Amino acid sequence: MRQVRLLFVLCVFTGTQIFAQRKTENIVIFTLDGMRWEEVFGGIDSAILNNPKFTREKDDLTKKFWSDDAKERRKKLFPFIWTTVAAHGQIYGNRMIGNNVNNANPYWFSYPGYNEIFTGYPDTAVNSNDKIKNKNTNVLEFLNQQRPLNGKVAAFSTWDCFPYILNKWRSGIYVNSDVDSIKLNAPSLKLIDDIQFLTTKPIGVRPDILTYMAGREYLKAYKPRVLYVAFDETDDYAHAGLYDQYLGSAHAEDGMIADLWKTVQSMPEYKDKTTFIIACDHGRGNKIKEQWTDHGQKVEDAGQIWIAVLGPDTTPIGEVKAQTTLYQEQIAATIGALMGYEFKAEHPVAKPITTIYSK
Repeated sequence: MRQVRLLFVLCVFTGTQIFAQRKTENIVIFTLDGMRWEEVFGGIDSAILNNPKFTREKDDLTKKFWSDDAKERRKKLFPFIWTTVAAHGQIYGNRMIGNNVNNANPYWFSYPGYNEIFTGYPDTAVNSNDKIKNKNTNVLEFLNQQRPLNGKVAAFSTWDCFPYILNKWRSGIYVNSDVDSIKLNAPSLKLIDDIQFLTTKPIGVRPDILTYMAGREYLKAYKPRVLYVAFDETDDYAHAGLYDQYLGSAHAEDGMIADLWKTVQSMPEYKDKTTFIIACDHGRGNKIKEQWTDHGQKVEDAGQIWIAVLGPDTTPIGEVKAQTTLYQEQIAATIGALMGYEFKAEHPVAKPITTIYSK
């Protein structure tokens, strides 16, 4: 029996590159916590913009993000997604045209969402945001077990629950979270480490810009093959009912993603060899009922999400108009497939989204 178990573990963690060789040699995943699909596809929402309960600087927001044309509004808010990704990648989740992306887990909040993204398994036992070491194998852990990728997988997060979500103690991947001391030798990372302890923290954790800068400088210095950057401010400002700050953070995060794309295209190790996946962990409630600030099992529409992908193996069709429904649980296997591996684990794993990498 012990030999059978050992063989199973070896089969799970020692993957075989069974897919055809792809151009993708590196992958970067971004998540914008609780970022509504409504703004991604429709731009600034006039119902919330004109509600003084949620918007304090209406004139400034209007000047910066408003247009009578929804496509122009979304481009103003997310210029990278609606220029570069729209021209060269794929964007899923516009429910206004019947292209749906949903949570498969029934809870519609963060830990269950991130568990679903990275394990491909909407485990109903993962039902809180408590700091519990995740028992489920995640795709980053799986990739780190593959010999060409070992030691080349890293994650940077604003929320301090990610070491538990990704179970860094078991997975062995580098997870830097909130104000963890970076403890790396690159001078730029030492500077970021100093700044993160000395700066103000409006939402109680380090600002997303420092999470991003730490991830970017780590990429420059250590050249990981798999990098994950988890933003948090969109969810925190939405919970606070601060629509100005929610949109400001979303716009800034789009700019950070654009900056990293420019960075990787300037580096021979990454240029034309890197795929970006951009997603979120859950949606938010209905604006009419003033539930956009919240999410969870009892909040209508909070299980509605979106996905954007850009890379050398992704057919450049832009906004996907096919009337279909995809699920968050499919992202994990898609990450594996883009890197040339079939992600397997001791638990069920949903099938990948083959349209992302089929030519």
